Amino acid sequence: MKKLLLASYGKFARHDVLASVLLALTCLVALGVLVLPVYLEQANATLVLGQVAEQDYQATADQEYISEIRTTQARDAAERAVSAVYSAPDLAISRRQVSRLRNVLDLITTIRDNPAATNEQKIGELAGVSDITLSPESQTRVMAMSNSRWSSTQQDAIRLLEALMRASVREENMDTLLASIPSLVSFTLTEEQSLVVTELVSAFIVPNSFYNEEATLAARQQARQAIEPFTQTYVAGEIVVRRGKVISDVDMEALEQLGIIRPADPAFYMVGFAAIVAVSGVFVGVYFHRRRPAYYNDGRSLLLIALLFIVFLAAARIIIPERAVIPYVYPLPAFAILLATLFGSGAGMILSLVLSILAAFGLPNALDLTVYYLLSSLLGVLSLGKAHRVSSFLWSAIASATAGMTVITAYRVAQGNIDALGYATLLGASLLNGIASASIALLLQHLFAEFLGLTTALRLLEISRPDSPLLQYFLRNAPGTYQHSLMVANLAEQAAEKLGLDTLLVRVGALYHDVGKATNPSFFIENQLAENLNPHHDLPPEEASANVIRHVTDGVRLAKKFRLPRRMIDFMLEHHGTMMTRYYYHMAVQNAGGDPSKVDAEKFRYPGPRPRSRETALLMLADNIEARARSERPRTEEELRAVVQKGVDFCLQESQLAETRFTFKDLTIISDVFVTTLQGLYHPRIRYPSSEPPLQPEGKP
Repeated sequence: MKKLLLASYGKFARHDVLASVLLALTCLVALGVLVLPVYLEQANATLVLGQVAEQDYQATADQEYISEIRTTQARDAAERAVSAVYSAPDLAISRRQVSRLRNVLDLITTIRDNPAATNEQKIGELAGVSDITLSPESQTRVMAMSNSRWSSTQQDAIRLLEALMRASVREENMDTLLASIPSLVSFTLTEEQSLVVTELVSAFIVPNSFYNEEATLAARQQARQAIEPFTQTYVAGEIVVRRGKVISDVDMEALEQLGIIRPADPAFYMVGFAAIVAVSGVFVGVYFHRRRPAYYNDGRSLLLIALLFIVFLAAARIIIPERAVIPYVYPLPAFAILLATLFGSGAGMILSLVLSILAAFGLPNALDLTVYYLLSSLLGVLSLGKAHRVSSFLWSAIASATAGMTVITAYRVAQGNIDALGYATLLGASLLNGIASASIALLLQHLFAEFLGLTTALRLLEISRPDSPLLQYFLRNAPGTYQHSLMVANLAEQAAEKLGLDTLLVRVGALYHDVGKATNPSFFIENQLAENLNPHHDLPPEEASANVIRHVTDGVRLAKKFRLPRRMIDFMLEHHGTMMTRYYYHMAVQNAGGDPSKVDAEKFRYPGPRPRSRETALLMLADNIEARARSERPRTEEELRAVVQKGVDFCLQESQLAETRFTFKDLTIISDVFVTTLQGLYHPRIRYPSSEPPLQPEGKP
């Protein structure tokens, strides 16, 4: 017993290592699926500033953000709109310049009125005036003017200078101001007077208002602060950048904020993706290690699950990003429904949880997409039930679509950020999602069941029909064994229902467990007629035992020939486990003079393996106990219960149930069910009287 337990532990440990390696590889591939698009996006440089957009880019969800670029542009514009701040006109400067002009005019008048000087001398003195330099033409004009005209010229020059210097005169507008002087001279003056006034006034125009840098900066800062941050809003499906448009900095900001393009450094995404993949891998690993479902012992099943997971995840990460409606159409629940059909609802629900998280992780609308996929998948699996009918997939489609519509209503309508057309579009997408998911799962489960030999409810129902080719072959060639299989199926099915196991799987497995006997039916007592000789009597015990044991391998060969699910092969190989054909072994020992050392016990042992699932172990118990009951014909309930207990104890003593984790409570339930069922099969019957008159002795009337 200790050696068997150690061998069993070592086998489990090796399988755990292989399963862990497969899980680690799946996690690495999943991480690559998540990270690779980010690096490819950077490597291909699909969008750069100033480039022409090669396609339309649209928002995948309703979103708003503070646009730093637009806010900065608005504040810069407000700052530029604030004019420079200057000091008020300095009237002291204005008075000084007017006073200087008066002094110059008085000096010119004195020169003009000097009777002792000639005209040439007067012009020479006029040229030497220090505060003003008149052109030769103006000097000549001044000397040539009459006193009345000179007087009016002086008055207009003083008037014009006073008027100009009362206003703000700035350094930067001096040229403009000087150019405007001729148009401001009084029209009552002659052209010569106007030219002299212009030259006189221009000489005394100086800035009287100066730039105030501190006040200017304060005013511009106040203008910037008055501009509120710019909030940019997009609704799902709105075009962000149209094809053919030159990408601006505002466009780049919008695309980054909406998650349509990534920031320059993808290393941050690598850390996030690695973290979520790691915790998901640990979650799945702990689940499989603790629960150890039946398919956990089948490396091909685990490999198929890993491949399906990667395919659905990769397709999601290719299709979903940068789309508004397609993510709600993508049939991710098909993965959960398919796994539930092939491996049970537990696999479908647990792995769909991980897939839903990874498929939407890092996307702008990750939260609502994750909930959408998860609830659609879970309700699809729960509504599928045992998937015994095609209509089950229809109900699964309806439940999945309804769950999706509800999530859309909760995340879109309740928040008031979608219009009627958008809402109707998403509802239609959810309906299409449910129909597509159930249809894909139905198609794939049929293909996998047909070509890979996987077990599905529909496939089990198909091969359990009496007109299925192998059952017809079984019934025609070994009718006695066929009847035995029916009784074993009834026993096992009743117990499976009480234990919460897959009753359909157990029943069909029991129907086919002895199908190998149909290749050589006369070697088995249930197919032999009472008056016929037993062919085993003329054979050596080793050969007779080999003929009996061969029904296991013959059954496997028939199962492969008729393309039965691989799970049926488990029932064929494990229903005898590694037990011995004890009748022939004891016969061989007797022939050897009672010395067991002269007999090779392994020649009398079934190839096994021992039952690795509760279903095949239940079949072993039902097969063993039904054979005992048929042989011993118990008459009372106590005798029947003793037969049942003897069969259970025998399997336990032979360590055939070590890998199935049956509890004492389970074995008690199984025993009670077997007793109840066998009572119905072997109840006493009334002997009915013959309808013909008894024969009379010869000579009697």
